Amino acid sequence: MITHNTEKQRFERTENGLTAVVEYRRNEEEIELTHTFVPPALEGQGIAGSLTRAALEYARAENLRVRPICSYARAYIRRRVRRSGAIAGVPGLRSPGPG
Repeated sequence: MITHNTEKQRFERTENGLTAVVEYRRNEEEIELTHTFVPPALEGQGIAGSLTRAALEYARAENLRVRPICSYARAYIRRRVRRSGAIAGVPGLRSPGPG
């Protein structure tokens, strides 16, 4: 189960006592996805992707522009951008422009 820890500004998932996270910084207009971490014992289970998706869904619900600082988040978004610029599976969310 993914939880949104607003105090620490991150999305979390704990399995077998190990916690994977997507950290962010938020202001009035945007959310910066700053770091993704999955403990080695949890790698390969799609956890980083599900955490990133949760962050993107949050951004959409809050009408925030997404700025992927983290290389994983940037690659995740790039892989899922449709020709229209919408992120697959997150209707209405658009990828950030350059920079």
